[in-house]
Amino acid sequence: MSTAKIGIITVSDRASQGLYEDISGNAIIATLNEYLTSDWEQSYEIIPDEKEVIESTIKKMVDQQNCCLVITTGGTGPAKRDVTPEATEAVCDRMMPGFGELMRMESLKYVPTAILSRQTAGLRGTSLIVNLPGKPKSIRECLDAVFPAIPYCIDLMDGPYLECDENVIKPFRPKR
Repeated sequence: MSTAKIGIITVSDRASQGLYEDISGNAIIATLNEYLTSDWEQSYEIIPDEKEVIESTIKKMVDQQNCCLVITTGGTGPAKRDVTPEATEAVCDRMMPGFGELMRMESLKYVPTAILSRQTAGLRGTSLIVNLPGKPKSIRECLDAVFPAIPYCIDLMDGPYLECDENVIKPFRPKR
């Protein structure tokens, strides 16, 4: 069984400048450590809210580092510099709109401003890219909602088999 490579990208001008600690990227890593029982290694970057930088970082993680999954945090709101969804769409072969729809539905249970979030997901080659919001609480809520579909999505793209602690998160895979 091969080790899964997973990319984590924090999109934040201030965190990339070292003005504050990246708690969002660390929240993703902590959540994945809780979910996954199979071996995985991370590729982790903190980058500014620049469309070209986001695009090149996703491409590098997918095309050169062979990440089967890339999870971004930040840059999904309506502010002028929030361009993560546009960068993701620019590098994806196909979009997976159900991820964003489910994340917004889940977030609406907690805050009415969830409709302002523009999270999305897409496929590049044999990799899944998922955009998450920037707040750790929202990251966990959104990952809890969509992660049950992620291992099977990666299976369908001939990626590594992701095993999960089913006491924490139960992935869906059809019965054989």
